[in-house]
Amino acid sequence: MKIADVLAAKDRGREVVSIAPEAGVRDLLALLAEHNVGAVVVSADGSTLEGIVSERDVVRHLHHDGTVVNNTVQAIMTREVEVCRPDAGLDEVMETMTRRRFRHLPVVGEEGLEGVVSIGDVVKAKIGQLEFERDQLDSYVHQT
Repeated sequence: MKIADVLAAKDRGREVVSIAPEAGVRDLLALLAEHNVGAVVVSADGSTLEGIVSERDVVRHLHHDGTVVNNTVQAIMTREVEVCRPDAGLDEVMETMTRRRFRHLPVVGEEGLEGVVSIGDVVKAKIGQLEFERDQLDSYVHQT
């Protein structure tokens, strides 16, 4: 299974929630809540990838600086973003996310940013894949 298949199966598909780097952290929190997501892409134009910012970024900065909500997104975002391609394999992405401790991974193809997969998306796809294989084996074993 490829990451493009995971994106296609998502409820919101390839929809990418983004925020401008100069937006405030309060705006970020509202956006996270409104879309019920854990991270958003940072992009001035909605299509280029300038960074990514997550709930974890807010919490980590809040621990060190209680006034983080008065800051801008660019002050707390991750600038060097690891990405994957739409043709990347599910197991490869799962391994990368686990090893690097990412919960969200932007998907970048020939046309630019195509979507974002979360660890939940990847696990859901893997479970679906394993259930299919189990059903196939069960059907084979119980043939009459």
